[in-house]
Amino acid sequence: MNNRDILNAAKEELTSLDSHLIDVLDIKRPATLAYAKQLAKVISKLSPLLGNMIEFSTVDLLNKHDWNGTGEWVRQDPGFPDALFKSSIIHPNPGIEIKAWFPFATEITARFKDSVTIFAQDNIDMALIAWLPENVIWGKPQIIDVLVVSGKSVAEARDFHYHRPPDYLVFEPEDTSERTANLQQTNTNGYKLQSDKCDAKAASSVVETWGKDAKRYSPAPEYQRLLKTLYGQFVYRLDTNYAKIDRIEHEGIEQFKTRVLNTVFHGMTIKQWSKILSSKDEKKLESALKTIL
Repeated sequence: MNNRDILNAAKEELTSLDSHLIDVLDIKRPATLAYAKQLAKVISKLSPLLGNMIEFSTVDLLNKHDWNGTGEWVRQDPGFPDALFKSSIIHPNPGIEIKAWFPFATEITARFKDSVTIFAQDNIDMALIAWLPENVIWGKPQIIDVLVVSGKSVAEARDFHYHRPPDYLVFEPEDTSERTANLQQTNTNGYKLQSDKCDAKAASSVVETWGKDAKRYSPAPEYQRLLKTLYGQFVYRLDTNYAKIDRIEHEGIEQFKTRVLNTVFHGMTIKQWSKILSSKDEKKLESALKTIL
C-alpha cells in the first residue's frame, strides 16, 4: 500500500457515513413550541463546538477500519493536517484536513489557508463534513454528506481565485523551517489594495513590468519578492475574510454545496429549512417546527 491507497480507503470510509449519528452530544428535545422557536434562533451557535468534536470523532471512526498493521490515524491539535496516518512503512504519511460544515449557517465559514507548497507530494486530502442535529434543531449530530478532495486542488483553486495583482495579493508564509514544530508557519494570507489611499494605476504599471505571466500565482521565492516590493510601494490591508471555503470557488466544493442544500431532510430541503429557521414569519416557523416536535 502507498499513501494514495490509504487516502482512497479513508475516503470510502468517510463518504459512506451519510446518516451516521455521532455520539458526542445530544441536544434535548424542546418541551414546548416556544422553547423550540428560541432554540431554532441559536442552534447555529453550537456549530463551532460540535464541529470540533466531529473532527475528533472522525479520527476514531477511521481507526475502526482495518489498516493491516500499516499504521493508525492520530488527531493533531494543534498541528496540520488534523488527522495524520502515522506509519513507519508508508511515506510520506497521508493526512486529512477536516472541515465541518453546519448548512444552516449563512456560508461555509471554515478557512483553508495552508500553502500550496505543503501539498507538493499530494499526500493530504481535505474532508468537508456536512452535519445537522438529527431532528433539525435537536438530537445528536447527524452526518448529512461528506466531500473528500485533494488538498492541493483546494489550495490551487484558492490561489487562482484570489490572486489578482495589483488589486489582490496572496503571500506565502515566512520560512520558519528552523523553528520547533509548534512555531512553524504554514498559512498564506491575502491583502487588498487600498485604491483610495494610493495610486492604483501606478501599481498596475509596476505589475506590467513583470512580464506576461505576472498575474499567475507562484509560491516561488523570486515571485514572492516581487509581491513584497509591490506591497512596500503601495497601501494594502489584510483581508480578514480571506480563504473562507465558501469563497474559494473550487468546482467540487460548489457541487457539494448544491447537493447538500438540495438534500431533503425531514420533509423539506435543507435550503428550505434554513430559510424558515431564519425567517421572521412566526406562523411559518411555528408550522415547520410542529412537524419535528
